[in-house]
Amino acid sequence: MEETQTTAAKGKRTDIRTLWTLFKTCFIISGCTFGGGMVIISMLQKKFVEELKWIGQEEVMDLVAIAQSCPGVMAVNTSIIIGYRIAGVFGALLTVVGTVLPPMIILTIISACYVQFRSNQIVALILKGMQAGVAAVMINVTITMSGNVLEKKEALSAVMLAAAAVAILMFDVDVILVILICGLISGFVTVGKLRKGAAK
Repeated sequence: MEETQTTAAKGKRTDIRTLWTLFKTCFIISGCTFGGGMVIISMLQKKFVEELKWIGQEEVMDLVAIAQSCPGVMAVNTSIIIGYRIAGVFGALLTVVGTVLPPMIILTIISACYVQFRSNQIVALILKGMQAGVAAVMINVTITMSGNVLEKKEALSAVMLAAAAVAILMFDVDVILVILICGLISGFVTVGKLRKGAAK
């Protein structure tokens, strides 16, 4: 973890190899991933955190929270933030193009032959099979991120995690509202700690 954080703290990279890796990674992940934002985030996490070690695990959670609370597609928002974090504005442009380009190409082809595609039983069965894989990946993301929160052994974080899960799953509370409330609570707590530290 310390190595990951050290690597992430080195600053923005602007060399050609890094920029190409950013574009290529987002392009491949976006083109080969089915199931929406959370699935792509899992793949981005494995690539940029575990393999390349360009950003830290805790930072990924912060980036996901920001992307989730912003307007637009979550996968695109996350890729923009990661690209900017690693290589600045140009990195953000490359990652957003890399993320958007594959689905745009695929949807253009599908739209051209939509009737044949929709009535094809083989395609329908393939998509049903993919649903199981998507569910497994989303469960993996949930367990991983929940584990990172609980590892800190902070009572407030654990309580907010449980309360957010109950609010969303049992009471169908809007995800954005839950994120904003949790953010405000954490903000107030942090300000309180800073004031206490300043008073000492």
